Amino acid sequence: MKVFGSSGVRGVVNEDLTPAFVSRVAMAAGSVFTVMGNDRVALGRDTRATGEMLVDSAASGLASVGCVVDELGVLPTPAVQAYAEREGVPALMVTASHNPPEYNGVKLIGADGIELVRETLEQVEDRLLTERFDTVRWDRTGDRQPTAEAPRRYIEEVLNAVDRDRINDAGVTIALDPGHGAGALTSPRLFRELGCSVVTVNAQPDGHFPGRNPEPVESNLTGLRRLVRTTDADLGVAHDGDADRAIFVDERGNHIEGDAAFAALAAAELESGDTTVSAVNVSQRLVDVVKERDATLELTPIGSTNIVTRIQQLIAEGESVPIAGEGNGGVLFPNHRLSRDGAYTAARFCELLADRTASEIAAEHAGYENVRRNISYETEVERERLLSAVETTARNADIPLDTTDGYRLDYDDSWVLVRPSGTEPLIRIYAEAHDHERAEELVAWIRGSLLEAV
Repeated sequence: MKVFGSSGVRGVVNEDLTPAFVSRVAMAAGSVFTVMGNDRVALGRDTRATGEMLVDSAASGLASVGCVVDELGVLPTPAVQAYAEREGVPALMVTASHNPPEYNGVKLIGADGIELVRETLEQVEDRLLTERFDTVRWDRTGDRQPTAEAPRRYIEEVLNAVDRDRINDAGVTIALDPGHGAGALTSPRLFRELGCSVVTVNAQPDGHFPGRNPEPVESNLTGLRRLVRTTDADLGVAHDGDADRAIFVDERGNHIEGDAAFAALAAAELESGDTTVSAVNVSQRLVDVVKERDATLELTPIGSTNIVTRIQQLIAEGESVPIAGEGNGGVLFPNHRLSRDGAYTAARFCELLADRTASEIAAEHAGYENVRRNISYETEVERERLLSAVETTARNADIPLDTTDGYRLDYDDSWVLVRPSGTEPLIRIYAEAHDHERAEELVAWIRGSLLEAV
């Protein structure tokens, strides 16, 4: 697809992503939704400073093709998905998730609460590019109706879907960092109602993200790590801008690798004969768990849409898929809901704290080191030169090569993956090995060949 990437459409506001463009995306989506029998569409956003402006544009676009708009206001993406499933209506979420403050975007959600499958996205994109919008007469344009109960209903659904007694009896203190994002409106209340003591940092909704950037990577979690140590918290939890991800800090204030957290959750969930789904940058930690549980691992291109689509296919074939996701904190529990949910994931991790500490959980899945680097480019010519250099280097390496998404070289003790970002002008390099030096060596080798190309 030319417009929609692995997580919808995103860009720098008023450069790549204008109000007029968002309106056209909404018109295209609304036109497809109405053909499918849905003339009512939910609309939510995260806390970004440009969110209200773009929501107004999206609402106008939807109304112009005859859609009634349920205005949900600011709330996490998983809360919008829960509303869509509960009400049986499709939805648009205005968010750029973990991207920097100047970015925003639009994510499309079906009436089942699941991100639109590729086939439907292609229909929307076709209408967008050809400007085939089913606009209606002036007296048939849609209304906008504010809806206030979505956050409360979402919290109640999560409370009812986890082991509240186990979490309450554990008596844990949670240090929570919503990163000024949409999770600030729901996660503190959720964990207090689960019986946790809650302390917070960066918990004021603010679309400028003054405390830290929205992406919950280790370098952005200094404040959370400090809060865990100074309050003797049992666990630190960080969200991205739309709270569909959760990254953890242990009781000592140490960052827990997202891959290790995912492996721990998978170890608690998988049984013999189950299948799990992850992206091509999967950690060996998960591979180890899958082997130990006599389960099966399916790999997809990076991006939640690709993972969700594969899960749907497997479930339709009668496979059991109790957990799936990526090591970036985006975990799915399909038996609960086929969507990434940072608060639900964190609550499930809290269940593990009933019999051991966070550091003990992380230690069970240690032994690997990850290194990730980005190379930026400014033009499509530069991008093509970089990708050409990657392909040449990978195919000349005489190492098993996986091209599911980018170029992944698998060694006996390590692997390296190079792929273009789906949301930013970056070429991403990932490497994993038993020791940090080996991972750095692989990244430096690939990075050197790319920089030489430009």
